[in-house]
Parts: sequence; C-alpha cells; structure tokens
Amino acid sequence: VLSMADSHAKPVDAVSVSCGPGSYTGLRIGVSMAKGICYGRNIPLIALPTLKVLSVPLLLMDELPENALLCPMIDARRMEVYAQVFDASGVAQSEVVAEVVTEESFVEWRQRGKFVIFGNGAKKCEEVLSGAQWVAVAPSARGLVRLAEEAFEAGQFEDIAYFEPFYLKEFLVIPSKKKLL
Repeated sequence: VLSMADSHAKPVDAVSVSCGPGSYTGLRIGVSMAKGICYGRNIPLIALPTLKVLSVPLLLMDELPENALLCPMIDARRMEVYAQVFDASGVAQSEVVAEVVTEESFVEWRQRGKFVIFGNGAKKCEEVLSGAQWVAVAPSARGLVRLAEEAFEAGQFEDIAYFEPFYLKEFLVIPSKKKLL
C-alpha cells in the first residue's frame, strides 16, 4: 500500500489503528506495525476504540431507530465478551466492560427499548440476552477511515513512543501441560 501511494504521488498523512480491546497478540502486532510506519515516515498515529469502529456500519443505516442502543461485542472466550453500549448517534453510554454474559447482563439497557448486539462475540449471547436483537455486522475498514478522518481533522494524535493498546484485561500465560520429553 505504501509503495502504491508513493508511486502514484499520493501522500500518506497519518496511520490509524484499532487500539482495543481485543486479542492481545492482534493488538500488539497491529499497533507495532502502525507505530513503525508512523516513526519511519514521521507522520502521526491515530488510535481508535475497536468497539466504536465496529459500530460505524450500523450508525450509517437509515432504518436505525433514534432510541436504539447498540452493543458491539468482541469474543473474549467462553461466555465472556468485551462490550460497550452506544446510542444511535454513536455516543458512548457505558464504559468498556469484560462481561461474563448471563441472563442479567445488560438488563438495564435491554429494558430501555431496541437493544442491538453485534460483533464476533454477540451471536453466542443471542439466546441468553432476551429482548436483544442480533445483527450480523462484519468489521470494516470504512468505519476506521470515517473515524480516523474526524480524529485527523481534530488533531487527535497519539505519542508514537509511548502509546500502548487498550487490553482491558491482563495478559494471561497458561503453561502447557504437555511434556516434550
């Protein structure tokens, strides 16, 4: 991509990256690559919250009711998800949480009206969260670009040297039970 931009004299003004929560390894690799490009080209880094990026395709839908609450969910294994609630205009209504999903999860949000769940962690929660509507939404770079343009115009850049992804939970190493010898 950089080679193509250079050969067509199209400047790369910044690099945006999804900053988490998410997979520890995925976040490390993505952020490291983005920081390397920014450092090497002396351009700014834009970090965007993964759950907000996941919400953009739904926020662009014409048929989204004004009172809808959106809850992107990223699979965190077993019945746990990383989640956050947004209103129909994309404003965060809750903090990011690591939630072990039960029948009581998000009950206060589900009682307020149309509660839409989506993301790779939502499908497994559909039957447990009565009243929630599951919608298939695939992650899209379009969501990232839209938010990155807004952040670029607002001058919302990260310090390349000190920026770290938002992991939400500590990295847990589980020793293997398999014996090599």
